[in-house]
Amino acid sequence: MSLTLTPLIGLPMIQKGDDLAALALEALKRQGLKLQSGDILVIAQKIVSKAEGRQINLTKITPSAEASALAAETNKDPRIVELILQESQSVIRKRKDVLIVEGNLGLIHANAGIDQSNVEGDDTALLLPVDPDTSAKALKDRIDTACGTDIGIIINDSVGRAWRKGTVGLAIGVAGVVALQDLRGVEDLTGRTLETTEVGLADQIAAAASLVQGQADEGTPIVLLSGLNARGQGTARDVLRAPNEDLFR
Repeated sequence: MSLTLTPLIGLPMIQKGDDLAALALEALKRQGLKLQSGDILVIAQKIVSKAEGRQINLTKITPSAEASALAAETNKDPRIVELILQESQSVIRKRKDVLIVEGNLGLIHANAGIDQSNVEGDDTALLLPVDPDTSAKALKDRIDTACGTDIGIIINDSVGRAWRKGTVGLAIGVAGVVALQDLRGVEDLTGRTLETTEVGLADQIAAAASLVQGQADEGTPIVLLSGLNARGQGTARDVLRAPNEDLFR
């Protein structure tokens, strides 16, 4: 197997209402790249959120008493904390400079994924897409129709991990790709049958693409991955661990 990761260059700063499918197709054409069925486009969450108008003007946010108290406890902007609470189902952990929540998408991460990096305006925050799986499916349908292909789309975000330092790419929206690869029943090299092995395939793809996307001023939020057989009907929710299976919540 040989995998190829190719960043799409020359994309503009994304604004509300921009057509990401059209912009991706234009970038592919500029670079002389032709999509094939089975290819995967990995798209950074940030530009999906921008295109979907998920920017919030913080000057218009009035913190609740709960948000103000939690902000004092965690040393955070009360307006940001108010947004975090609105975008969350529950608070998992809190301390100074740290607020871990279960977001409305079921993801457990810092600050409900709300971010201000690479967002224009000091008083602007960016929320996650309302439904990244639906966003991914819409992009897949648009591009497949235009190109006559059957591609995969993964929307990825950078997240921290409870047990290790550093952020990694995570799939928060999936279409046309197996998100969770079940290897139970498959034999290993010794002939032993695997009993518990499930592979977070969409997350592995998301992390690989993030190496090319970068985290700062690279300006390459869309990556073309070719050479991997990952076709399927998965969603990002397939990878979420149910609360009754979670030993640490």
